[in-house]
Amino acid sequence: MQLQVRVRSVGAALRFAESVLLAPGQRHARRNAWTAVCENREHAADRRQDADVITGNAGATGAAGTAETAGPGAARAAGPAGARSVRR
Repeated sequence: MQLQVRVRSVGAALRFAESVLLAPGQRHARRNAWTAVCENREHAADRRQDADVITGNAGATGAAGTAETAGPGAARAAGPAGARSVRR
């Protein structure tokens, strides 16, 4: 089998060779990058939720539900500041 490709420039030839040789690796790298982006978004959402719980803004309206008015240990009842939920 003979593959005949007309190359217009050295750059085009290099891009063609790179696309043929590295295609599976690039696909895998893109998948890994997208997985990392999704995990980062989940961690950011967890951090926002933890910050809201600590400051008392988690669904509270007015000052009645804030940590300052709820008494000592109200922020601790939600769990440690560094804890985050594990989603699977």
